[in-house]
Formats: sequence, C-alpha cells, structure tokens
Amino acid sequence: MINLPNGKPFDENELAAYILDSGENYIIQGQTACAFLDHPKPKSLDWWLRKNHADNWDTKMAIDSVIRDLVATRLFTFEEGLRCPTTGRFCQGLRLAKK
Repeated sequence: MINLPNGKPFDENELAAYILDSGENYIIQGQTACAFLDHPKPKSLDWWLRKNHADNWDTKMAIDSVIRDLVATRLFTFEEGLRCPTTGRFCQGLRLAKK
C-alpha cells in the first residue's frame, strides 16, 4: 500500500493495472499546481491520483515522496524522457519494471 499525504492509501498493483489498461508501459508524473478541472495532463499519475485517491482533488498528488515509495515497491522504475501522451513533450515518470 502506498500512503498519500493528502489522500487515501492505494495498492500499487491498482496503478500497475491502470498503466497496462492504457496500452502503455509507463505513466508520466505530471505533478501540477492547479485545480483538478484545469489539469493540463489528464493521462498523468498526478491526475489519476487526484481523481481516484485524493481528499481534495485540487491538491497536487504525484509528489516526489510518492514517486520514491512507488519505486521502492520494485514494480516501477523512475525515468526521464518519457513522452507525454497529451503534449508530446518529454517528461519524467514511472515505467513498469520488467519481470
């Protein structure tokens, strides 16, 4: 289980399943200080955490400590240079670890 500073704990396997269901093997971090409805990256970890596990949807959720906790599960690796599916820009995020 991954604890969130401003939300409900979640099972890291839920995130892994979400990533696989997206047809990708990664998700960008996408942490953005904005209201949920104004979030510019709806295919990001930050957006997914806000929608599914936040106490307040307008609070940035994909913070560095959450990323570290997810990497510590060994289900994910942290990478830079992942293409954002929304903007096309290169971002940092999580890739599913190879088994």
